[in-house]
Formats: sequence, structure tokens, C-alpha cells
Amino acid sequence: MTEATTQRIWLTPLDLTLLIGVNAIWGINLVAAKLGIREFPPIFFAATRFTVLTIVLLPVLRLFRGQMRTLLQAAAFSGALGFALMYLGFKLTDDISSMAIATQLGVPFSTLLSMWLLGERIRWRRKLGIALSFLGVVIVSFDPRALDHVFGLSLVVASQLAVALGTIHIKRLRAINAWQLQAWLGVVSAPSLLAISFIVESGQGHALASATWVGWCSLLFTAIASSLVAHTMMFHLIAKYPVTSVAPVNVLSPIFSILCGVAWFEDRLTARVLLGGGIALAGVVIVAMRERRIVDTGT
Repeated sequence: MTEATTQRIWLTPLDLTLLIGVNAIWGINLVAAKLGIREFPPIFFAATRFTVLTIVLLPVLRLFRGQMRTLLQAAAFSGALGFALMYLGFKLTDDISSMAIATQLGVPFSTLLSMWLLGERIRWRRKLGIALSFLGVVIVSFDPRALDHVFGLSLVVASQLAVALGTIHIKRLRAINAWQLQAWLGVVSAPSLLAISFIVESGQGHALASATWVGWCSLLFTAIASSLVAHTMMFHLIAKYPVTSVAPVNVLSPIFSILCGVAWFEDRLTARVLLGGGIALAGVVIVAMRERRIVDTGT
């Protein structure tokens, strides 16, 4: 019996609720990260997040013979490099809506890299989806609010390219579950980001001593709720249902981020942001629904 015939097509009410919950966590996670880097240097915040993750997942850490080189490359791109660029971009960008939309570019980037590095062929639907994704981000980038933070937004886009490179390596891995992958992300990323932080940043000790409950809760939310809880639930749902059932609901993640940005940071939703965001998210859904397999490492 093939995988397609053993998978459910329609999500049960419980699983749909879980999927919406995952997207709510990821949506809030963007705001939590933004709050956290107000109190911690951004790269140090990422390093501390991965340190917490490593401590929690140390019991599941194990070697995978014949796959360690690929696994370490995946962790370096998806973890250390991707999060360093992402959190620096968050630090330099005030508009949550623009950041939320830019973080969705990981899906079309991974498709383009799959064509280049894995020799995959795509048809016109995914080409259309990729074009719409980038068109939408370009439209958002020319919004007056985004233009004030164009360098920070560019770093967020670059972080998604790094994460997509990591995704290509993750696609080559076999028999590694979500927790084991997260454990190696932590082991590789925590010391790498700490080293980078102490080279290019300052004030780490003062941040640890003066951080408020908001800063610590933001840190724990990104490490535990986003990395551990949400990613594990998503891994379970992707294994249980076809991509076409899961992917459309994942558009809720940036929508939750945008709503939280409006509520918490008083972001203003302009017509350009709404138009560009809608086009970009439509493109992401088209690309994701045409993928045979999705490997999500998240933000």
C-alpha cells in the first residue's frame, strides 16, 4: 500500500486545532523574538535560545554514521547563519508585518535551490508561485515603512536563503526525527553564535543581569514553545497528512504575526503591505502545495 493511500486527506477537528495552534505559536514567536532582542544583543539572544534548546534535548543527541557531514552543514545554515542574519534583521526592522512576510521566502528559495543543487524540475504552477512570492515581497519593500528599514529587511530575506540552504541538506538526511535534528541545531549553533556574539557585540553580561521577565519569557518561548512544541507537532502532522492538506493552513503564521504586530507594536497596515502580503502568501501556498515533501526548521 502506498503512502498516499494510507494518509488521511481531511484534517480531523483535533488535528486542525493543533495545526492552527502551531501557526499561532510561530506567529507569536516573531513578536517574542522582537521583544527579546530589545533586552539582549540579537546574536547573543539567538545563542542563548539554542543553548536552552541544547540543554533540553541533550538526552536525544546521537551520532548518525555516514550523515554527520550533511547534518552539520544543515545545522550551520539553518541554525547559526540563518538565525544570526534573521535576528540582526529583526533588530534593525521595526515593522513586524514586513518581517513576517519576508520570513515566508524560505519556501520558494528552497524550491529554487532544489532545482539548482538537486536537479529537481518544476512546472509552471510552482514557477508562478515563486514569481508571486518575490513580487509580493518587492511590493511590501516599497512601502514607506519598509523603506525606512530596507537593510534590516534585506538581512531577513538573506536569512531565509541561508535556511533554504539548510533545508536542502535536511532533505538528504534519513531516519532523523524532529527532536534529534533540533538537538544538533542547538549543539552546532549555540557555540558558533556565542563566539560571533563576543566578537561583534557587547553588553552580554549586563543584558543577563538586567533582563526583565518579558525578556526571559521571550527567550523561553522561542526555545521551548516554537522550537520544541510547535516543530514537533508540525512534524507529526506532516507525516500524517498530505502537504496539500497542511500547507494552506500554514499561511496563518504570518497573519498571526501581523495581527500581533498591530496589537502589541501598533503597526499600521497600509494598502501596499496588505496587497504585497496577500500576493506573497498566495505564491507561498502554491509552491508549498506542489512540493512532494516539506521539511520545516522554522524561526
